[in-house]
Amino acid sequence: MKNISKVAVLGGGGRTGKYLVNQLLENGFSVKLLLRNPDNYAIQNPKLEIIKGDAINEESIKLLLKDCQAVISTIGQRPGEPMVASQATENVLNAMNSNGIGRYVLLAGLNIDTPFDKKGPKTLMATDWMKTNFPEIQKDRQFTFDLLMDSKVDWTQVRVPLIVFSHDSHEISVSLEDCLGDTITAFDISKFLVKEMLESHYVRQSPFISAI
Repeated sequence: MKNISKVAVLGGGGRTGKYLVNQLLENGFSVKLLLRNPDNYAIQNPKLEIIKGDAINEESIKLLLKDCQAVISTIGQRPGEPMVASQATENVLNAMNSNGIGRYVLLAGLNIDTPFDKKGPKTLMATDWMKTNFPEIQKDRQFTFDLLMDSKVDWTQVRVPLIVFSHDSHEISVSLEDCLGDTITAFDISKFLVKEMLESHYVRQSPFISAI
């Protein structure tokens, strides 16, 4: 995927998303960013284009993805709106097909189950806690994975443990079976998302990443 020059970003107004936007800009990419409330967005750059809209609105996603070659999402949960991740992904997949975009990288939590998992006790405990305490969010995230599996695009869903909002960087572990660490910094997440977008080591897979 060396021909990627412009990247559509969802969730770039969130705490992790701001690290991602900066990482993309520092690496020379043009960025189209979807924001519901763009007026107070702090990051300014000639290569940053902001689209006002909502990820659960199909027309907003169509406008966002126009002229882009890849999509990265760090969309988190919204209070009172339990099905945001799946609605956004459904819109993204439809717009990708319409625009001939092949690469989609998105961030998720440990609670998603895949057929390839061999989750250890800690990861199983975190998964079960989410299923018990936030069943609607769990349903949303699992449905998102199902939508990806049913699609034909080159997606990578990156699963992470507790996020530390820091520019610190550590060696990280990557596993398709279990999360091997307890934390990861937002800076390391953003680096991994950008690298994976380009190098495509985990196409149509859901790797766990964490600090060692």
